[in-house]
Amino acid sequence: MPERIYLDNAATTPLDPEVLQAMLPYMTEFYGNPSSIHAQGRKTKSAIEMARKSIASLLGTSPGEIFFTSCGTEADNMALIKSVENLGVKHIISSPLEHHAILHTLEYLKERFGIKITFLEHDRNGVLNLEQLEGLLENAEDTLVSLMHGNNEIGNLLDIDQVAEKCAAHKVLFHSDTVQTMGHHIFDLKNSPIDFIVGSAHKFHGPKGTGFIYINAKNRLHPLIHGGAQERNMRGGTENLYGIVGMARALEMAYQNFEQDKNHILGLKEYLKDELMKKIPGVSFNGVSGELEKSLYTVLNVSFPPHPDNEMILFKLDIEGISCSGGSACASGTNLGSHVLNALQIPEERANVRFSFSKFNTRAEVDKTIATLLQVFG
Repeated sequence: MPERIYLDNAATTPLDPEVLQAMLPYMTEFYGNPSSIHAQGRKTKSAIEMARKSIASLLGTSPGEIFFTSCGTEADNMALIKSVENLGVKHIISSPLEHHAILHTLEYLKERFGIKITFLEHDRNGVLNLEQLEGLLENAEDTLVSLMHGNNEIGNLLDIDQVAEKCAAHKVLFHSDTVQTMGHHIFDLKNSPIDFIVGSAHKFHGPKGTGFIYINAKNRLHPLIHGGAQERNMRGGTENLYGIVGMARALEMAYQNFEQDKNHILGLKEYLKDELMKKIPGVSFNGVSGELEKSLYTVLNVSFPPHPDNEMILFKLDIEGISCSGGSACASGTNLGSHVLNALQIPEERANVRFSFSKFNTRAEVDKTIATLLQVFG
């Protein structure tokens, strides 16, 4: 059976073999409960703290500001819910283009606590109106801004440093869902006033079921999950030991090889974009994913012209052994369509496919993908 071509890396990435090797000893040999005081417990507790120190060092912050979670969604929930419950937030400024981890949590906070929610306007490419944000910040009180760094569907990037500075100038909290950019962007938190960012290991070749949240030390939150004293009393429950070890190793590798991997992936994205423009008349790109300097280098969201077989594109690619997505993976199994593409008012007669790349993809894989698409549009 031929090996499949995986171009859905915005949904999840394959586990790096070197990450697996780092995890294996903590699956088989070092299995003590990190809360135990005996030698086996101390061994695994030390591994967790070493992972915390590594992640903190990479991000330019202190270990005391890194807390491990089960995923990015939990981390986002923690930032939003606890900002309301513990920091007195009564107004949240966000965007209709956020991941559902944000949007559904905002719905909950509005219903449960009566929180005022304001969505920023955006243009037809999904670029947010930051002048509107500036105006909202002028008279903001008890406010949190929550805007994602990199859009998981269309790849639009936010200048989070600029937004963080604006928020800090008005004494407004700022949370950014950085799930798509963690491991694909160099963060320098020691020089940023940002309050909360998050990470999910499986987005940068780490294991599933492991994430973290950065909480600026000035913000004192209570646990979202109650139980034991794990995570310095911030998250009850036995830690995902080998997941945490694997996540730290994956982020270390992402930083060590950042420029090399970025250039390789960007080259594949640019090549696919250029070939599609040359060979398929009427093709376009959703959001700013086609503008290489403005978008996340791992994502290209393609809008294909009207065609009788448009509804079969994903099926055709899948049959040919190519995995990609028609929208956000978290909604692709429903009939609701992409809320992001709907917000951009993409015409229904066009077919939209998100191609997202990793360091493991090759030019030959892109060539086969193009050839398969030409079977439909050629």
